[in-house]
Amino acid sequence: MNSRGHGPAPLLAAAGLLAAALLLAACSGTATSAPGVATKAPGTATTKLCHLQALAVSGGAYTIMNNEWQSSAPQCITTDGSASFTVVKSLIANSTDGGPGGYPFIYRGCHWGVCTQDSGLPIRVSGIRAGTVVTSWSTTQPGGGNVYNVAYDIWFNRAPTTGGQPDGAELMIWLNHNGPIHPSGSQVASGVSIGGHSYDVWFRQRHWNVISYTMTTAATSVTNLDLRALVADAVSRGYLQSSWYLIGVEAGFELWQGGVGLATNSFSVKVAGGGSP
Repeated sequence: MNSRGHGPAPLLAAAGLLAAALLLAACSGTATSAPGVATKAPGTATTKLCHLQALAVSGGAYTIMNNEWQSSAPQCITTDGSASFTVVKSLIANSTDGGPGGYPFIYRGCHWGVCTQDSGLPIRVSGIRAGTVVTSWSTTQPGGGNVYNVAYDIWFNRAPTTGGQPDGAELMIWLNHNGPIHPSGSQVASGVSIGGHSYDVWFRQRHWNVISYTMTTAATSVTNLDLRALVADAVSRGYLQSSWYLIGVEAGFELWQGGVGLATNSFSVKVAGGGSP
């Protein structure tokens, strides 16, 4: 691909603090203020989330966030309060030579110190075995001139908790992409069979390690994807340490250009010993 790669999806420090405040408000049921308030669409049961707004859904088991950090263009998503959302507006028009403008996503666990209810996370990497963390995700992916990826963003920290940027590793799983983009860093392996799927593997070292697994056969969904095999592969490559902690599992769409119509139809993360998702 022609892209020189891109930075992953963390918020900048100031934006991260704002995001945390919004998430805290959403989880506590307190109305959020600037930038904007999550509002119900007239006559519907749909909630609209725009720049940096977030909402706890499925009884607090998950949180949905309309993350935007390298663009000021309008970007909005809607949700019916279940573990699902749809991109309904995106005028993001970033160059494919740089990073994406936003990452609307859903998560279970902790994001910049704000945690969903009864998630069962964090878990020490050494304690992740077959069946410990299993996830399913179903998406809708428009084509056309939209440029985006469809990616998990799974975060690891050196300590069990963090109030800011995780300092261990970011493990991405790309189900698919549309347009001339590829993961951050350099490709270190191709066609690797892991847990029943074939992946190309990319790596970049920032202030944390970024490990990206891109499916060699594009997918719109995964069912009962066990994270153990991918975590074990990252450990074997020296990119992830057994003493670190898995703190959050996120799934969404990094947007370079457009993205209207992208949707998470359903999402789940099941953690052995954790609360029911």
